[in-house]
Amino acid sequence: MASGIFSASFWSPRRVDAALVIAAATLGVGNSWIKPSNGLLLTGAPLPLTATVSGAVGLLLWWRRRHPFAVGCLVVLCHLLCFTPTALAIALYTVGTTYRRQARVLAFFLIVASGADIGTLWAGGAWDPREAGYTLALAIGPLAVGGAVGLRRDLTTAAQAQLATLEREQELLVQRTRVEERSRIARDMHDVVAHRVGHIVLTAGALRVGAAAHDPKIADAAELIRREGRHALEELREILGILTPGRRAPRAPRPDADELSGLVERCRRTGQLISLCVEGFPEALPTVVQQALYRTLQEALTNAAKHAPGASVDVDLHCRVDGVHLTVSNGPPTRTPDDDLPSGGHGLVGLRERAALLGGHIHAAPNADGFRVALRLPSHPPTE
Repeated sequence: MASGIFSASFWSPRRVDAALVIAAATLGVGNSWIKPSNGLLLTGAPLPLTATVSGAVGLLLWWRRRHPFAVGCLVVLCHLLCFTPTALAIALYTVGTTYRRQARVLAFFLIVASGADIGTLWAGGAWDPREAGYTLALAIGPLAVGGAVGLRRDLTTAAQAQLATLEREQELLVQRTRVEERSRIARDMHDVVAHRVGHIVLTAGALRVGAAAHDPKIADAAELIRREGRHALEELREILGILTPGRRAPRAPRPDADELSGLVERCRRTGQLISLCVEGFPEALPTVVQQALYRTLQEALTNAAKHAPGASVDVDLHCRVDGVHLTVSNGPPTRTPDDDLPSGGHGLVGLRERAALLGGHIHAAPNADGFRVALRLPSHPPTE
């Protein structure tokens, strides 16, 4: 890749202007010294005066971007005094790029520049068709090139704007597709999952009423199923509210540290052997940390019940200054796991993402006796 003065990034607009000013002034002075007769209205004037005017014309180009019309007029006027083709070409090029859509301005400069040169040639008695053609080319060429360059810039800008519009439209289309897909998922969840869970709740309620007088254990188990089903329906409605645009779900209470003991107790009623050890005050932690603790414990206990039925589970929660540590470990199963239980494989992935967002991490892997889940979170995560 080119570097230094040969790289495109080196030539900023100010550096380009400086280079053009130096080139125009140098060529103007040099032309006055090489061909003193090239002066138009200053023909026969002292050489230092002609050279000074030619150099000063080049210096005017420094302001060509900010005042293209004024600089163009001054350069044409100075061109009547002495022959400065370089400065005239640059000034007319700038006029062409700036006023490419204003035909009156372009016609004005074309007539003035051409008329000045041709009139000077005619008045000096040096009329030559070739000189006249060269003079017209000196006026028409820079204006035409400047207009073409300006038009190209307009087309490039329009193409970039159109591309940006297409990208925005594509992004809106993707967002719309996502919203429609989320709505479809919400409808499917409502039609299938909510219906089946609701049926389970109703069946458990009927079983509890029917078995209350005959077998209290069955009635208690049915009541547990009914409560868990209702909790599942509440959380499902909340998820449906998130997935469905324009619909607000009923704000069910979010689980926190106060629910940990209740979660453990409900799992014990299903037959799990769970020991719970809590050190510190988890209820004083930020809400997002409490929710992460609850969801992690819920997922770990669910996995232990599915993959290690009958195994004992040890839950240790330590709230310290340096952070929160939750460890859930279970032993080997005492019964054969039920293969009919669904397992999507997304629970631990979601827990890892939640822990990472809170600035912590989670480690879940088999150990010597069974399986171990270890969660570490900061006491005050960056999201708070």
